Amino acid sequence: MSLSATVKHLAEHTPTDRNRVVDLLRAAAIAVVVVGHWLMAAVHVDASGDLRRGDLLSLADWTHPLTWVLQVMPVFFLVGGYANALSWRGAQLRGASYGAWLRARLRRLIIPVLPLMVFWAVVAPAAHGLGVSPAALRIASMASLVPTWFLAAYVVVVALTPVTLALWDRLGWGSVVAGVLAGGLIDAVSITTDQLLVGFLNYVVVWGTVHQLGYAWLDGALSGTRRRLVLAAVGLAGLLVLVVAGPYAVSMVGLDGTGINNAYPTRVTLAFLGLMQAGVVMALEPLLRILAERPRVWRAVIVVNARIMTVYLWHLTALGVVVALSLTLDGAGLRLTPNTASWWVTRPLWILVLGLATAGLVALLGRFEQPAADHRPAPHPARPLLAMVGVCAGLGLMADIGVVTADGTLRWYLPLLPVVVCLVFGVTALNGRHLTARP
Repeated sequence: MSLSATVKHLAEHTPTDRNRVVDLLRAAAIAVVVVGHWLMAAVHVDASGDLRRGDLLSLADWTHPLTWVLQVMPVFFLVGGYANALSWRGAQLRGASYGAWLRARLRRLIIPVLPLMVFWAVVAPAAHGLGVSPAALRIASMASLVPTWFLAAYVVVVALTPVTLALWDRLGWGSVVAGVLAGGLIDAVSITTDQLLVGFLNYVVVWGTVHQLGYAWLDGALSGTRRRLVLAAVGLAGLLVLVVAGPYAVSMVGLDGTGINNAYPTRVTLAFLGLMQAGVVMALEPLLRILAERPRVWRAVIVVNARIMTVYLWHLTALGVVVALSLTLDGAGLRLTPNTASWWVTRPLWILVLGLATAGLVALLGRFEQPAADHRPAPHPARPLLAMVGVCAGLGLMADIGVVTADGTLRWYLPLLPVVVCLVFGVTALNGRHLTARP
C-alpha cells in the first residue's frame, strides 16, 4: 500500500478511543530533534576553506537553558511507555507469546536501520579507496550514526516492557520513585569513583523510569491538571537543585566543560526532566487533543509517524550529503560564521534545503517502515532477546567510535553486524521476504 493510501486509510479509520495526543507528541518531538540537530551542528567553511563543525551549544551559552524544553528524548520514552503498554496488554489478550511480541516490535524498530547499515558498509570502503581521509570518514560516520545511541537504549527499554509494566501494576508510583533513586545512586557511584562505565547503567534505569510515566498516563494514575502540574513542579525542582546546588551542567544535551555531562552517559537529571516534561504535556492534553482532532493536523501527524524512523535515522546523513555537495561548489551556503546575525537569518533557508534532502531519502527508503506480514511461528523468546542484545551492542559501538576508529583504522564491517544478527536470530529472513510490504 502506498504512503498516500496508507494515510487516507488510517485517517478514515482512526478509532474513536485512540489517544491522538500520543501520536501528535511523537510527531512534534521528531521535528524538534531534527531541527535541533541541524542547528547544533553549525557546520561552516572558514576563511582558509577548511570545513569546521562549530557546536552551537559551545558557541552560545544562552542556548543551554533552552535544552530543558528542546531536549525531547523524554517525550519519546513517555509516549513509548503508553504505546508499549497498550501493545503488550493487547498481545496478552490475544494469547500471543513474548517471543512473537518482541520479534514484531524489533521488526518495526530495527528493519528501517538496516539500509543505513548497508549504506555505510558500502560507502566507507568506497570513499576510503577514493582517497577520502580517515579523519573525514570518522567525523562523517559518527555524525550520521548519532541517532543510533537513542535507538539502542529505546530497544532495550521496549524489550523490558513486560517486566517494568508488571512492576508498575504492583508498585504504581513506587516504581517511578525507586527508578529515580536508583538513577541517583548510580550517578553518585559513577561520579565519586570516576567510573564512567557505571553511569551507562542509567541508559536503562533513567529511560526506563521515564517509560513508566507512559504507563501512569495510560492507566489514568495522574488525572487532573493540578496533579499533572505538581508532577512538572517536582521535576523542575529536582532539576534546579541538581544544576544550581549540584555538579551537573545546565545543558540537557550532551556538553563537556560546563559541569557533568547530562547525556553521556545518561544522568539522573534527565529523569527529572522527564517528570517535568511529562507533567507539562499531560497538563496540556485537553488543548492538544483539540488540535489533533483537526483533519489537516491529524493527516500530517499520520504522515510523520508513518515515516518517523526513516526521518530520524537519515536526517543527519542528509546533512552530510548537502555539505558534501556544497564543498564541490566551493562551500556555497557554508561561508557564514555560526551564531552571527547573518547566520541566524539564513537558518530557515538552511532548514528548508535539509528538509528537501531528507524528504528525498525518506521517499526512497521509507518503505522499510512497512514490513511485510510475518506469518512465521512464534520464536523461542531467546531468539529475539539475543537479536536485541546483538543489534544494540553493534549500534552502541558504532555510535561511540564510528566506522573509523580514532587511530584511523577502517572498520567497514561493523555496520554489517546488526544485519547479520537480524538474519541469524530471525528478525528477518535471509531471502528478505519479511523486509517490506508490497506496494
